[in-house]
Amino acid sequence: MIIAHAKAILALADADNDPPALVVLDGKVPDGVVPPYVLFYFADSDPSQADGSSLANESARYVVRAIAHCVGGNATAARAVAQRVRARLLDAVPTVAGRQCFPIRREEGREAERDEAPGSLVVDKVDVYRLETLPA
Repeated sequence: MIIAHAKAILALADADNDPPALVVLDGKVPDGVVPPYVLFYFADSDPSQADGSSLANESARYVVRAIAHCVGGNATAARAVAQRVRARLLDAVPTVAGRQCFPIRREEGREAERDEAPGSLVVDKVDVYRLETLPA
C-alpha cells in the first residue's frame, strides 16, 4: 500500500513544472544531480485510533509520512525548493485507488542544515507531510 501512496505524493510534487522544473527524487540522488532538488523518503503506519478500525477489528486507517529533503546550493535556494513543495502538497487531496484520501498536512518543518562534505555548500531543509486514507 505504501507504493501507491508514495506514487501519488511524488506525482503531485512532480507536477510542478514552473521554470526551472522541480527535480523530484525518490530515495536516492543519482550521480551527477546537483541542487536544487527535493529528495523524498516515506514512512507508514497503521494507527490504532477508535475510528481507524472496522467492526471486525481490522485496521482501516493508513498514514504515510513523506519526508521531503529540500536541497539547495544555499539557504535561500533550499527555502525556495521547500516553498514549491509546500505549494504542491499542502491541502492537496491525491488519488489512491481504493482509498478515500484526506488533505495532505504538514506535520513538521525543521531548520535548514549546512553540509560542506561534498566539497561545496549544500543546504538541506526537511519538511514532513502526512497523508491519511481509509478504504473507499
